[in-house]
Amino acid sequence: MPKVVGPTIPRWQLGEELTRLRRAANLTEAVVADKLGCSESKIKKVEAGYVGTNRAELMVMLDMYGVTDEAARNDMIELQKRGKERGWWSKFGMVPQQFATFLSLESSATSIRVFEPLIVHGLLQTEDYTRAIVSTHLPNATAEEVERQVQIRRARQERIFADPPQTWIILDEAVLHRRVGGTGVLSVQLAHILDTVKAAPWLTLQVVPYSHGSYPGELGAFTIFDFEEDIHSPVVYVEGQAGGLYLERDADLRRCNLAYNHITAAALSPPESAKLITALTRATG
Repeated sequence: MPKVVGPTIPRWQLGEELTRLRRAANLTEAVVADKLGCSESKIKKVEAGYVGTNRAELMVMLDMYGVTDEAARNDMIELQKRGKERGWWSKFGMVPQQFATFLSLESSATSIRVFEPLIVHGLLQTEDYTRAIVSTHLPNATAEEVERQVQIRRARQERIFADPPQTWIILDEAVLHRRVGGTGVLSVQLAHILDTVKAAPWLTLQVVPYSHGSYPGELGAFTIFDFEEDIHSPVVYVEGQAGGLYLERDADLRRCNLAYNHITAAALSPPESAKLITALTRATG
């Protein structure tokens, strides 16, 4: 059975199908909004998968779009229900919507390709490293909030490692030198990376060395999620100072795939990357 975790993908699937049906019925968002007694903005958000809809609204839309086939209607109802489900992260309290979307995609993907130029990727972080990162990124956070973030990160790792997608992580060498939390924390973190990669045959790790010149990774971190064909097309998450961005257009996917191929070519091989990390671990230990 396809792996889908959380409400994100069902909402996206429902939104995409509702968009297709509305256009096939030659109706505008404004007409649908007027019939439902809501704003046009809400219809746009539902179709984009940003928010869910309730069953009564869904029934009205399906009637408007001329969907009479019982099986088709039941499929849409099932997506609507799943779009209301709470993800595993909900037990940790309020999680920002953008991060919840990321966790849902990460948990549902069949393969993940990551480039990270600044910090150790979350799936590889030790608790002390995470604690130091969160304390820096959220300087006003209470000790309890910091620990909550550490717990979320640990739970995220446990879930991925229990049912792992094929994962490819590429780091810039700068990540391995940045003394997040101090020399002791970094030394343990580097050793943890090596141990994790050795124990995870589904995980490939590479490092782009300082000795390499300019390369596409200088433009910033991004993650490419791939899913089973009947679940969803690939999605790219691009990180930014003001928040992240999810890309789905074919042109964006082609550009990001090409960039990742070039970054891979710039990186050391997995064995060479392990040797570099081993040397740095000894130097910081």
